[in-house]
Amino acid sequence: MRRHERTLQYFFFGQDFADGLRVTLGILLPTLLLARFGQFELGLTVSLGAVCASLTDIPGPVIHKRNGLWLCTALVFVVALLTGVARLNVWVLGAEILGLSFALTMLLVYGARAGAIGSAGLLIMILTMDREMSLPELGAYAGLVLAGGVWYTLVCLLFFRIRPYRPAQRALGECIHAIAEYLRLKAEFYDPETSLDKDYRLLVQQQVVVHEKQDAARELMFKSRMIVRETTGTGRRLVLTFVDAVDLFEQITATYYDYAALRRRFNHTGVLAEVARLIRRMAVELDHLGLAIHAGRPHTGHHDRMAELEHLKALIDRIGEEEPGSNLVLRKILVQLRNLNQRLADLSREADPAYRVPAPSGQPEADYSRFVSHQSLSPQLLLDNLTMTSATFRHALRVSVAAIIGFAVARLLVSGHHSYWIVMTTVYMLKPGFSLTKERNIQRVVGTLLGGAIGVVILWLIPNQLVQFGFLLVFMITAYSFQRLNYVVMVTFLTPFLLIMFHFLGIRYVAVIEERVLDTVIGCAIALTTGYVLFPRWESEQLTTYMRDVLQANRHYLHRLGEALAGQPLSATDYKLARKDVYLSSANLAAAFQRMLSEPKSKQRHEAEVHQFVVLNLILSSNIATVSAAARSGSLPARPAEVLKPVRQSLMLLTESLKKLTAEPPAELAALPAAPPAPAAEKPAPVGEERLLLEQLEFVQKVSSDIRRVTEVVAG
Repeated sequence: MRRHERTLQYFFFGQDFADGLRVTLGILLPTLLLARFGQFELGLTVSLGAVCASLTDIPGPVIHKRNGLWLCTALVFVVALLTGVARLNVWVLGAEILGLSFALTMLLVYGARAGAIGSAGLLIMILTMDREMSLPELGAYAGLVLAGGVWYTLVCLLFFRIRPYRPAQRALGECIHAIAEYLRLKAEFYDPETSLDKDYRLLVQQQVVVHEKQDAARELMFKSRMIVRETTGTGRRLVLTFVDAVDLFEQITATYYDYAALRRRFNHTGVLAEVARLIRRMAVELDHLGLAIHAGRPHTGHHDRMAELEHLKALIDRIGEEEPGSNLVLRKILVQLRNLNQRLADLSREADPAYRVPAPSGQPEADYSRFVSHQSLSPQLLLDNLTMTSATFRHALRVSVAAIIGFAVARLLVSGHHSYWIVMTTVYMLKPGFSLTKERNIQRVVGTLLGGAIGVVILWLIPNQLVQFGFLLVFMITAYSFQRLNYVVMVTFLTPFLLIMFHFLGIRYVAVIEERVLDTVIGCAIALTTGYVLFPRWESEQLTTYMRDVLQANRHYLHRLGEALAGQPLSATDYKLARKDVYLSSANLAAAFQRMLSEPKSKQRHEAEVHQFVVLNLILSSNIATVSAAARSGSLPARPAEVLKPVRQSLMLLTESLKKLTAEPPAELAALPAAPPAPAAEKPAPVGEERLLLEQLEFVQKVSSDIRRVTEVVAG
């Protein structure tokens, strides 16, 4: 199956498309049903409540989703009543817009789901502020909005009841898909025709994607009691496959070499091209496995690549005969490819529905809970963020000011039936960081223009209302399917959907598109200006925090390795937690660096050095993972005392780098004990293996020294 075909299948079997279908059903069905009884306007109001509730329908454990939907429904009902009363006086309405914009945006301190609840409250406020209603009509309106929220909540929970494991399967499939793409990018390092700088840049970007997918799968599985405590086997198989997929990713990241030197030494032999081809084939197989889990269908089975591995071994042996002693690094690559092949076989076996998962080994649920973050809901958290040092507080101030400016412009300078679009665009286009604000504003304008053109062409060329409704349905499903994947695609299809809907309401679509484009441009201009002028949060100011977190995580990770080399037992849970912190902090830094590059050039700082810092830390964690994997498997040679010297030196260098980025002294680490002497009867390891271990640790020390040098430049 070709790569683009797999991508399409991932989309159509994925959570985003499933959510698009569910959201479309939940929003459209009330309008269609009530329209059959001549109550089209009532149906639209019920659908409005469903639209607000759908904003909180984001991936996560069902208990969080359920609680979020009910809280959202209650909030939307209250805000609809408040806004309906406040609109009777323009000054009271302005005060409500100012106050609610700030308060509802501050909900972001409680996480993404709470922030989505706040967004739903802002949406109903904006859509209600221009409605002319008497108090009895307001009560009926708020009641219908409440009914729409309840309806959507019930639909959402019913879908989960019918297929409770599908969200976890989709999350796991997408996680494996991201790892497969990471593995494919690793193959490029062995291809002499590619640029190593470009390879590193793409690899760092993909690492961010892998972390996001792993975190989504981890949240769904480890916070779901039904999966963690599953007694049948489906849940245990999902958890086991996910844990092994994370271990596989570690093995992939651990395969680091001096690729420039490899290319210089072995390019003429053809062995590197063979390694690249073999890795690409394994990546394709892993992608097929992820797609099978994603689609909820059996996997065709593992493709045994022993013949290809033996062919590669023969090629490496021939190089060793021609140049004695030169193929040690190639033999290590061969060993890692064999291990990778075995892991693929294990994953393929575990993903088979017929596979009998071993009974739980007694690992307590608390071990799983340590791998996921737990959001505090304490009121004190909100109070602690009411300060200018809080990014959320500054963002809430920007949103409230921008909203009141948009409201004033809509009332005083713009005449139109849908001037609330200005306030809506302003509020939803203003993001916590300027880079994302700029990106979203550009996407909104481009999507609106493209979507407007599509909508006008369809309404002009196709007068048949049944066909128009078919397009409306397709546009709606597409828009909601891409709301988390690609914002410009979402806006491009949402705009013609709205045009066709207004056309069905008897409103001239040409006037609607003119008004929507004008209001979009005005709203985006307000959002962009406010984001740039009012308490801006530049990524260059935050980078040292992310760099500090990466250094702290790698320092802790290396210390765990040092303890293992000193002969102390390595707890699997503690080791995996340290590894997770490295992945998380590295992904956060890489994402922040990418955001900085999209900001104004005058606001960027030390771009080259920060990029070098990101790559060096990726190399550092890869080498730590390489030695750690050998330590966990018991395949390290007897460790002489001198191997701990470069570990101690590396820890010292990382600590010095950390001190340059923080005013507070870093936490002290326990001193590494001396390495125990090897037992007298123990068979000594080959000198080459001991030397290779020492060279790996000395390379870790060299990378740590390079990190300190780069950190000095950035901190200075």
